[in-house]
Amino acid sequence: MIKKLTAIALMAAAFGAAAELKVAVLNVQRALSESDEAKAAAEQIQQDLEADRDALNTLREGIEALQEQLEKDAEILGDEEKRRIGKDIEDKRLDFEFGANKLQKELQDRQEEVLRDMAPKLNAVLDDLVEIEGYDLVLQRGGLLYVNIKHDITRRVTEKLNEKQ
Repeated sequence: MIKKLTAIALMAAAFGAAAELKVAVLNVQRALSESDEAKAAAEQIQQDLEADRDALNTLREGIEALQEQLEKDAEILGDEEKRRIGKDIEDKRLDFEFGANKLQKELQDRQEEVLRDMAPKLNAVLDDLVEIEGYDLVLQRGGLLYVNIKHDITRRVTEKLNEKQ
């Protein structure tokens, strides 16, 4: 009985202390990606990689054309010609996969670079908000099951990032 009362008293004390905490929640990824700087960087990355994307699309169309030719002319093509076209398709497929992986890696590296470059700005904005608002605790949104919207400061952080440009 005493253990139960002690546990209840500890829980009540912990709840009372938690009620005094000023808590905020931040979706860092969203705050950064919705900022004007990140949007401009994403657009620039897309423009920079457009030629590679176009080359991949051309290669994909070439593969599809060869597959259609092979299917359409299967009855009139000799075995040697079928093997040659099949090998050509396979070579182009390998080139496509390599190019797609390379493009994906480049895109990912560039996006990570933008986020790394913006991290100091995010930290400065967060420090300012913590000081101004007096937050005791700022949690990352990703691991939380539920958050009351009144605690979410993501939009404010994005607005402050836009002001700091």
